[in-house]
Amino acid sequence: MDVQRDPAILKKKKLRRAILAAFGVVAIIAASYYFSQLQPAAPTVASNGLYFGVVKRGPMVREVRGAGTLVPEDVRQITTTSNGRVEKIVLRPGAVVKPGTVILELSNPDLKQQVGDADLAVKAAVAQLENARSNLKTNRLSLENGLADAQGALELAQNDLDANKKLNAQGIVSDLVIQTKDAALSQAIRRRDLAKKQLDSAKETESSQLAPQEASVSQARARFDQLSRQLDGLFVRSDMSGLLQAVSVERGQQVGPGTNLARVSDPGRLKAEIRISETQTRDLAIDQKASIDTRNGVIKGHVTRIDPASTGGTVGVDVSLDEPLPLGARPDQSVDGVIELQRLENVLFVESPTFGQENGTISLFKVLANNDAVRTPVKLGRRSVRFVEVIEGLNEGDRVILSDMSAYEDRDRVRLG
Repeated sequence: MDVQRDPAILKKKKLRRAILAAFGVVAIIAASYYFSQLQPAAPTVASNGLYFGVVKRGPMVREVRGAGTLVPEDVRQITTTSNGRVEKIVLRPGAVVKPGTVILELSNPDLKQQVGDADLAVKAAVAQLENARSNLKTNRLSLENGLADAQGALELAQNDLDANKKLNAQGIVSDLVIQTKDAALSQAIRRRDLAKKQLDSAKETESSQLAPQEASVSQARARFDQLSRQLDGLFVRSDMSGLLQAVSVERGQQVGPGTNLARVSDPGRLKAEIRISETQTRDLAIDQKASIDTRNGVIKGHVTRIDPASTGGTVGVDVSLDEPLPLGARPDQSVDGVIELQRLENVLFVESPTFGQENGTISLFKVLANNDAVRTPVKLGRRSVRFVEVIEGLNEGDRVILSDMSAYEDRDRVRLG
């Protein structure tokens, strides 16, 4: 027999079931939301493959680094003043030379002929000059003889007048004779004076009369000397002591005046030419301290020249060396240079990470006490070769990962294993 159920009880059961179902749905929704908000587990990174740095406070030296070569401070390009053909290469690069050492021999038959003709022209001009001098000397002697004759005639006329004056006083000769003798004396004086003037004039004009011939001699000698120097220039010589670095021509090559034939340098006086990235040259200045690593020792130096323009993204900087070169140093040897820009006192700094620009903001993983590392924004300041200034984001003693962590750029936390 069926038992009739109480409708009130059935209603309560249905309500209780509805409430339980509603609570279940809410619980499922809450759980789903909770689990959706959970972050994935932090990945584990092997610490032995990472590079760490510790933030420090104290003095920091700003430096820039560049690669370059050793080059001679004194380099001479050897040229010639003559046209010629390379006849003989006497010395090859690497030879030690002194002033006057012959490096090359050139040939020029036409120049030799011109030198011979110029020599004959000098001799002809000298002969003409000597002939003119001889003619002037002969003329001068003739005038001197004329003056001597006129002086003798004057003395004879004076003696004749004096003798006749005595006879006139004795009444032996007449006054007319005295007048005649006196006129003869006056004429002798005029002849003597004229002869003297002619001689003086000849002496004064000798130099001007010889000037054209002397000019011809000077011109001929200048031409001969010029051609002789060109002929001597066929023997290409070093004009300094040093090392022959390069010979720029080959045997049989035709060259002209001013052609660079060889290069000589002083191997004992080298400087470093280094290239600095143009982004790091803002604070470069003359006389800044520098150190040059020759792979066989580090040498101190100072900046002596900075290129006014950049080439290929770098700027050339010359560093003169203040210390002796180590053994084995030679021109064109590769070197590394570090230039000291500035000394900063009492600043926060850390070793430079593999990324990030000066005065920029980067993200670094800061290591926590539980061996986790969390991404931390860090504002950088002035940068050096090894260190970078920390403006914000880190404190003294913080340990950070300096290696490239771009593989975890979507993670804010990693665990060090």
